[in-house]
Amino acid sequence: MDILSAILALIILVYSAILHEIAHGFVAERLGDPTARLLGRLTLNPKNHIDPVMTILFPIITFFGSGGTLIFGGAKPVPVDPFNLRDGRKDMAIVSLAGPGTNVLIAVIGAVLIKLLIFTTPLWGVNPIVDFIGVFLALVVRINILLAIFNFLPIPPLDGSKIFALLLPEKEAAAYLSIGTFGILIILILLQFPIGGFSLGSLISSLLTFSEHLLGL
Repeated sequence: MDILSAILALIILVYSAILHEIAHGFVAERLGDPTARLLGRLTLNPKNHIDPVMTILFPIITFFGSGGTLIFGGAKPVPVDPFNLRDGRKDMAIVSLAGPGTNVLIAVIGAVLIKLLIFTTPLWGVNPIVDFIGVFLALVVRINILLAIFNFLPIPPLDGSKIFALLLPEKEAAAYLSIGTFGILIILILLQFPIGGFSLGSLISSLLTFSEHLLGL
């Protein structure tokens, strides 16, 4: 991935992560918690969503750590007050599912658009504008699949942990989720250093490849 492609990927990543967070806030409001709207988080304005670690540091680490083959990160988490939700734990899991679910939807739409582009234009590989659109859509699909896979991981504070916590007794779920931001450190370690033959990076790469094949790419 060259620098121009990395910049394009970063822009796609930022707005995909923003839509991810807006989805959390939108569903939370429908379930009784208006916190995200009251704090101005239901907006596409990047300045309301930028997080120093996930939006800036994490993409830099993943880009240079992967030798320029991968760029990944996220936006500042949308605040959700579980006490405002009608059914605390269950609704929290639904709110958590909305984020990666939105990324899956964006990836599917992107894949459909790529298919339409291939089948409806004779200029693929000839017209640079058409080629750019194809590259752009491919990046949209790949980045949103990565966001979905990453956020479905059952490691706090990722969305998957809140969904998995629904399967645990309340006391155990609270202890599990209390790992909080330390989970990000765990993820960084697992991405850089395989443990006991397990490589988180390889798992994510395999799931990405499988998902792209599933979408016909």
